[in-house]
Amino acid sequence: MARFSIPLAGFLLLCCCLLSALRLTQADYFKYKDPKQPLNARIRDLMKRMTLAEKIGQMTQIERSVATPDVMNKYFIGSVLSGGGSEPAPKASAEAWVNLVNGLQKGSLSTRLGIPMIYGIDAVHGHNNVYNATIFPHNVGLGVTRQVTFVLTQISRNQQASFKHYRTFMIFRIGEATALEVRATGIPYVFAPCIAVCRDPRWGRCYESYSEDHKIVQAMTEIIPGLQGDMPPTARKGAPYVSTAKVNYLRRDGSYP
Repeated sequence: MARFSIPLAGFLLLCCCLLSALRLTQADYFKYKDPKQPLNARIRDLMKRMTLAEKIGQMTQIERSVATPDVMNKYFIGSVLSGGGSEPAPKASAEAWVNLVNGLQKGSLSTRLGIPMIYGIDAVHGHNNVYNATIFPHNVGLGVTRQVTFVLTQISRNQQASFKHYRTFMIFRIGEATALEVRATGIPYVFAPCIAVCRDPRWGRCYESYSEDHKIVQAMTEIIPGLQGDMPPTARKGAPYVSTAKVNYLRRDGSYP
């Protein structure tokens, strides 16, 4: 009967353990989760792993009132929205908002592929869904401040330029302040600004338009870099700015076909 020496048996056992560990490592490796991989390679890897149900879920955005961690997990929901007046509780604190977002995110991360969801909120004139947040004039009111520069004909050009810069700077700062308060509630995404050009006051949401003059609307979009921010090299990644969706661009101009 053949006999194995103790050193040889130990070596073989070590090899088996290493091979098993290697197989486990390879099985647990997901290219789409590897930040060292090129972005397109990560996207392709994730897409080929997804089922049809997961792809449909990722393209779906639901309202906060019907969102729960179980719903996020079961239907692979990609995004949740808080529309106007949609809040976790009356006079909800910033902490309550953070807990809401974190709870839904845990539901998303517990899915098979662990794809995080995106939470978005209407923050059109400040973080207007949140109790005690700073509320700014609505867009039509802010647009009026911009128009003042066109009637100051009795002052020098230098004064006009200075006044115009102040107005531009103001809308930028409103964007910054809104982003700071939105991020304080755990939300990374806002449905703002509204860049509709309202030409007919019969449209019930003309107050969301900065002006009927497209040049004024264009100028007021300086709120966007205020919201999104120019990240300094030393800033912590992701704070305090937010992603934006330029809402109400198509067929929201107040016109009628």
